[in-house]
Amino acid sequence: MSLQPIGMFWDGPPLGFIERLCVKSFVDAGHPVVMFSYGGVENLPDGVEAASATDILPSPDTMVRHNRTGSPAPYSDKFRYHLLAKNDGMIWADTDAYCLKPFEPKDGYFFGRENDQRVANGVMALPAASPTLTALIDFCEDEYAIPPWLPRRQRTEIEARQAAGDPMHVSEMPWGVWGPAALSYYLKQHDEFQHALAPHVLYPVPYEDRRLYFRGAFRTWARVQEDTVSIHFYGRRCRNFLNIRFNGIPPENSILGELALKHGIALE
Repeated sequence: MSLQPIGMFWDGPPLGFIERLCVKSFVDAGHPVVMFSYGGVENLPDGVEAASATDILPSPDTMVRHNRTGSPAPYSDKFRYHLLAKNDGMIWADTDAYCLKPFEPKDGYFFGRENDQRVANGVMALPAASPTLTALIDFCEDEYAIPPWLPRRQRTEIEARQAAGDPMHVSEMPWGVWGPAALSYYLKQHDEFQHALAPHVLYPVPYEDRRLYFRGAFRTWARVQEDTVSIHFYGRRCRNFLNIRFNGIPPENSILGELALKHGIALE
């Protein structure tokens, strides 16, 4: 049985070590992989189909980026929702999501919890007709809309600015405002949160423990269970730590070093 295609998006510098490793992991697992971009992607592993992001969303005059970090995360969140709506059966994966085993959605759903109340959107699939997907697409059309899922204190600040004629743009809002918090909110509204997988299936190592990836590999493998299918490498933070502490080359005995050898990824 053929595996479902994986869709990704990249709009930036050449793919680095972590991105190349993760993209290659899907190819080696047997998934068709499609990388969407507006201007092409350098260092794309063999076996990956390059596609124009204009097939999903017109090229923006200015890509929405988070003010504090400069990350295009808000735009990436919006992009993945449109991608899933236009490609029923495709699975979205961030370029820092490693494929340990083939991804197999159930009834079109495939996403995992970070905790009891919140899901992550680093890996996700929803049926094209999902009401959650429709709600997310609709909400992201207004870059000044006030997210009802934010804590009361934050909403009060945004409402005050709007009333003063200085509405807050999404790029100024808290990190991930169009991401996991929005997805979790609408999944609960539309009774689709029930499809969320347990945290260990897609995120066996939580964000706060990410430095395990630079220690002995056995420490990461101890978090992996029989039904774990992915390991999330928290790209921006792990890339920075890798470059600053290890000059871009992971320790040989770490999970990153071990997987680089497995997939033939050069350590540059």
